[in-house]
Amino acid sequence: MKFITSFLLFLLLSSTVLAQSFSEFFLDKTLRIDYIWSGNTSSQHIVIDEISCNSGWAGRHNNLNWFPLAGDGELTMKDKTTQKVIYKTTFSSLFHEWLETPESTICSKGFEHTLLMPYPKNKVEITVKLFSLNKLSQVELTHIIDPCDILIRENKKTQNSYRYLIHNGTPEECIDIAILAEGYTVEEQEVFYQDATKAVQSIFQHEPFKSLQHKFNVVAVASPSKESGVSIPKQNKWINTAFNSHFDTFYSDRYLTTKRVKSIHDALNGIPYEHIIILANTEQYGGGGIFNSFTLTTSKHPAFAPVVVHEFGHSFAGLADEYFYEDEDIYTEENPLDVEPWEQNVTNLVDFDSKWKSLLKPKTPIPTPIENSAQYPLGVYEGAKYRTHKMYRPAIDCRMKSNSADAFCPVCNNAIEKLILFYTQKEDLE
Repeated sequence: MKFITSFLLFLLLSSTVLAQSFSEFFLDKTLRIDYIWSGNTSSQHIVIDEISCNSGWAGRHNNLNWFPLAGDGELTMKDKTTQKVIYKTTFSSLFHEWLETPESTICSKGFEHTLLMPYPKNKVEITVKLFSLNKLSQVELTHIIDPCDILIRENKKTQNSYRYLIHNGTPEECIDIAILAEGYTVEEQEVFYQDATKAVQSIFQHEPFKSLQHKFNVVAVASPSKESGVSIPKQNKWINTAFNSHFDTFYSDRYLTTKRVKSIHDALNGIPYEHIIILANTEQYGGGGIFNSFTLTTSKHPAFAPVVVHEFGHSFAGLADEYFYEDEDIYTEENPLDVEPWEQNVTNLVDFDSKWKSLLKPKTPIPTPIENSAQYPLGVYEGAKYRTHKMYRPAIDCRMKSNSADAFCPVCNNAIEKLILFYTQKEDLE
């Protein structure tokens, strides 16, 4: 609770100095920019693919010009005349992950990435940055948006059927989650709604989502696929689905993702949404969650319930995986040991003061020996974010570590609660 109390105090103090009115700079509309990240290990590029808009804005109306997590990328919107920052958000991307694979050293590829932002009243300057592993700007693009531009296409509302599973208020009052169907045919629409209901039940039986459920709306959108199931390349199984998702992403058997990000957002046009969960109609085990982008997970595997919660921990709160590989596999290269990771639930002790140090019991050993876990339920335990050594997690087990854990550890719980409060805070902040 000390962590949350400090955060609330920060919000209160900030509001007295940095107050900003949504209506001063924005219309109740959504500006959608489809970008392409492209390149290889040695050279990266950002280009604009398309600019469009939707009616209504489902994102935050306060805390507009800052974001509490760093992410692997950042978007900043400035009023062109005054150069005042009026909106900011951060995110991660599949492209950033791909840059750490061997394939990126021998070829170039392009990845779709869609970013949503409130629609400005006046001309704005938008800067998009992608960061390297050492948190330096790796590539960036600055461009001007004129809200009167006649080539900003107004998106037509999706024809997909949908139903609300949780509805507690307006988009301004609540965090809006959309659940999409992947690999469900028109005939399987009701099966999808049943699976979406199970996903919601699983997420909201976990704290802090359970206690703060009144701050959420959840809508299930039955985006139909022409064929049932999901593509599994290693089995030479390719299925015609709504978002062309597939396993074996980056040749990892259980990594289920899609590069067709534009089609995801097209399926949601006209429906209020901030965060996206995609349910894949398959018994194959796997999934993926990308911070401030989407969660994609299978719905027919026996471990579906804990996995959807785990992946949503990635996409909603930017939480890192707390498991590790004994053989130190390829993914350890993604985690340098001389720069503190931005995710709130892992540390390499470079800047532990910025993590959960203040939550530890007095005299907790750092690192904390595994054999002392009964004495220190919250500690600094070695093995996290795929590394066996020199990367640390807060607890022996957690929803971000294993499917058998009953709950998020206190650090993950606090990180999620912090973001929920950030999104729904009533005070106007810059």
